[in-house]
Amino acid sequence: MIPNAPARYVDLSHTIFDGLVTYKGLPAPIICDYLSREDSRKFYAPGTEFQIARLDMVANTGTYLDCPFHRYADGPDLSQLALADVADLEGLVVRAPHATAIGADYFQGKALRNRAVLVHTGWAQHWNTEQYFEQYPYLTAEAAEYLRDSGAALVGIDSHNIDDTTGKSRPVHSTLLGAGILIVEHLCCLDQVPDEGFRFTAVPPKVKGMGTFPVRAFAKVAGA
Repeated sequence: MIPNAPARYVDLSHTIFDGLVTYKGLPAPIICDYLSREDSRKFYAPGTEFQIARLDMVANTGTYLDCPFHRYADGPDLSQLALADVADLEGLVVRAPHATAIGADYFQGKALRNRAVLVHTGWAQHWNTEQYFEQYPYLTAEAAEYLRDSGAALVGIDSHNIDDTTGKSRPVHSTLLGAGILIVEHLCCLDQVPDEGFRFTAVPPKVKGMGTFPVRAFAKVAGA
């Protein structure tokens, strides 16, 4: 560590663009002009123009955060999250580069309490391809229980879903969100973040009645 060295920021979010498919079966976002620059000229002085965009999308788009309301009707929604729940959390990266079912053994012996635990699988390399949706890495029910019992504050993963979606149950979402542990899915660039020595932020907008929304997730890595 170099004293007083500036921190480094690592963007852990995918770019949202018109037509992006994040989850098969859900509609892609539509991004367009509500007011184009050309049309705005009639409202302003010569040489002055603006663009007002319009975005139509489902909440599960891009890199997004799940809070308890996503799974439980009586759970806190996005508007009820404290900034301390989603900003400047002490981070930990757990590496699982060759696993599919990521069990509790990956987390044992690690300091998890009050941390954002980010699972690096490397699956983000398949983003926006057909392979991204197939045989992707996920956490087991036992891993979720271990993370809950160890007091993790937030759990993120850089793959298609934190749960195995081949069946109809979602034990990882149920266990973590039931305990008030937030989830961030579809992360990327975790290979650029050290195992420890960083802070994690993933702040959604303050929307009432919603349990999921895209975030600009990033790591602030201490100067080295």
